[in-house]
Amino acid sequence: MKWRLLIAALLLSTAAHAMDIYRFGSSTVSVGDSVAKLVEVAGQPIYKEPIESKQGGYAGERWQYKQDRTTIEFTISGGKIVSITESH
Repeated sequence: MKWRLLIAALLLSTAAHAMDIYRFGSSTVSVGDSVAKLVEVAGQPIYKEPIESKQGGYAGERWQYKQDRTTIEFTISGGKIVSITESH
């Protein structure tokens, strides 16, 4: 029983949380905002990864930022933020 509780706690602590808005200091970025606003508010990402379409073509990018122990991932498509995910 204790092992199950420990495993469940570990899984929850590393879970990713999807959101529509993220705060960097006193500024925010939201799903639908432009890449230009993201760079203005958060600066350049620490990591960029291309996303392939089902046919193998370019579909967008994933941009990662780090704040303390949190990783924030923005999915970009068509020059806009389409999703924001936070993981600890």
